[in-house]
Amino acid sequence: MAKMTMVQAVRDAMRVAMEQDERVVVFGEDVGPNGGVFRATDGLHKEYGEKRIFDTPLAESAIIGHAVGMAALGMKPIAEIQFMGFIYEAMDQIASQAGRLRSRSGGRFNIPMVLRTPFGGGVKTPELHSDSLETIFMHSPGWKIAIPSNPYDAKGMLLAAIEDPDPVLFMESMPLYRSVKQEVPEEAYTVPLGQANIVKEGQDATILTYGNMVRVSQRAVEQLEKERDASIEIVDLRTLIPLDMETIASSVEKTGRVVVVTEHVRTAGAASEIITRINERSILHVKAPIQRVTGLDTPYPISALEDDWLPSPKRIQEALADVLDFD
Repeated sequence: MAKMTMVQAVRDAMRVAMEQDERVVVFGEDVGPNGGVFRATDGLHKEYGEKRIFDTPLAESAIIGHAVGMAALGMKPIAEIQFMGFIYEAMDQIASQAGRLRSRSGGRFNIPMVLRTPFGGGVKTPELHSDSLETIFMHSPGWKIAIPSNPYDAKGMLLAAIEDPDPVLFMESMPLYRSVKQEVPEEAYTVPLGQANIVKEGQDATILTYGNMVRVSQRAVEQLEKERDASIEIVDLRTLIPLDMETIASSVEKTGRVVVVTEHVRTAGAASEIITRINERSILHVKAPIQRVTGLDTPYPISALEDDWLPSPKRIQEALADVLDFD
């Protein structure tokens, strides 16, 4: 075991995968000798060479198009989009090519590629750098979506994504890169995609969340439980596609009161889909209207307004109070 930050765990997952399988290659903007804008690939170029990890032009469509072709021919590419807000340039390759080729070919081709990208607010980035665009991919069939909240999960989920026969969007919350350290095995292991994790057990209400919002929710719950007699369960969804409805339904049916916390804009987001599925499956167990705490329906704001735009412990506490006090 070694204590790792999340960015170190991501790097270690790629190191292990490249060591075990020569078909694994890594490429993107500045990921080679420079080690990436967040140093997630630091040292890998020196260790594995130019043929296994290399820089690309500043052309997101070319990065993903390259990955699709390599994956279709039996490689296991890990393509990095430097910030998630830059991903629009590659949407044709993502949705029309990577997501559809298995279906289009009648199963003759798989696309075992991973698209890694940093996302999320809280670090005062310029425009387009902090966007949370997971909902676009939820509406792009053929992709899996993995979003770790801690170093242990980051390494295990990334290794599972690399092994997966289908394309996986692997979203890395920027505020988590260096803010948390955790014991992480140095050898290979996987955390299965599609398996949520109960971070904290509780009896009175459930928070459903993922990524950095797990940590924000923990802060909110810690304060709320000091102030009132309530026990809150926190479920880290880990993946949005596939969504672990068994764990979600079990928690909802136990507590009967639910708050969904996500960082994306409010309208037609992952939170809306999660609430709909709860209503379809467990509506008779729900004791209060389900609340959602999200970003706002605006473009991501300038850094001076970021704290007002993002879900905060205070907003989460207010939503919890609404469901707990509903009679």
